[in-house]
Amino acid sequence: MKTKKIAGNILFFAGLILLWQFLYTAACDWFLWAKPYAIPNPTGVIRCFLLLLSDGTLPAAVFGSLLRVVTGFFISILIGILLGICIVNSGCLARNLKPLILGVQTLPSICWVPFAILWFGLSESAIIFVVVMGSAFGIALAIESCIQNIPPIYIKAAKTMGVDSYQLYRYVIFPAALPAFIGGLKQGWSFAWRALMSGEVMSASMGLGYTLMIGRDLADINQVMTVMLVIIFIGILIDKGIFTTVEHRILKKRGLV
Repeated sequence: MKTKKIAGNILFFAGLILLWQFLYTAACDWFLWAKPYAIPNPTGVIRCFLLLLSDGTLPAAVFGSLLRVVTGFFISILIGILLGICIVNSGCLARNLKPLILGVQTLPSICWVPFAILWFGLSESAIIFVVVMGSAFGIALAIESCIQNIPPIYIKAAKTMGVDSYQLYRYVIFPAALPAFIGGLKQGWSFAWRALMSGEVMSASMGLGYTLMIGRDLADINQVMTVMLVIIFIGILIDKGIFTTVEHRILKKRGLV
């Protein structure tokens, strides 16, 4: 069954590539609707991928981007947990700060780039700042939501047994909220990954966003498409390979799947 599923996935993506090549040929060669340099094609993308891989550009860009996003993501987790807990435990913050956070969260990450440049210059700190601002508030809202959705009977039972605030969070609230918390982290990661690309377009150092802009400046549409596909692949790999796996194991351990 697993082999059949893998074969089905391979056939599906092979079909997409063939369709892509067909559309490229039809648009650029048969009907002359578009210029070849303006439309990426599978052959050119594969050739560009191998070139960027062989000269070390792509590995260096991936490493640089992952280092920045992991740093910013962990800072976002710390800020998000603190904000989420504060909102849960303060009616004033829940009434006033939560709507503000909801509003700020709707801002595209690119809006923080001017602040980052003015405050930190064209530096690594500026990129990490954009990542943090793009994901911390989403994680805070996820923390607040998963704690609020814990069945009240759990907390009432724990308080009846005389636990203090520390024990309540450690042994009741955090374990009960863990599955939803992992889902919140997964959402926060997607925000952080997108924010990273917004930050790296202003960077003068190596990274996937910077490599994407180099392709644009060189009018190399195949390089632009190659980097976009790498960004998508890494995002899916981390989401499925880490967050979804951890979430599934937690749910399975608790008999929920």
